[in-house]
Amino acid sequence: MGCVKSNHQGIRIKKPDPWNYHEEITREQLRAIRNEFWQHVQVYGGRQEIWDALRRASEAPIHIAQAIVDSSGIIPHVTDLRVSFDNRGTRYKLPYCMF
Repeated sequence: MGCVKSNHQGIRIKKPDPWNYHEEITREQLRAIRNEFWQHVQVYGGRQEIWDALRRASEAPIHIAQAIVDSSGIIPHVTDLRVSFDNRGTRYKLPYCMF
């Protein structure tokens, strides 16, 4: 946990590479998958305010997403936010289709 905290300064986030689903889906189906995930994030643990910030960051342009991450105490483990930590060391994992 200590190395994650000491290593987060200066990490610049980026949008992930395009995501491919195993079958063709519509934008509405993708929106439904995303909404279902966000409605049930509490089953994964963590703090609601961090989940809310991750949602805002995943839906925002990259420069705004960076500001959200920086101001929310989110510590990215990977640059595309699929795995992040809060300042208490709690892990947050986003499915690849969230972006």
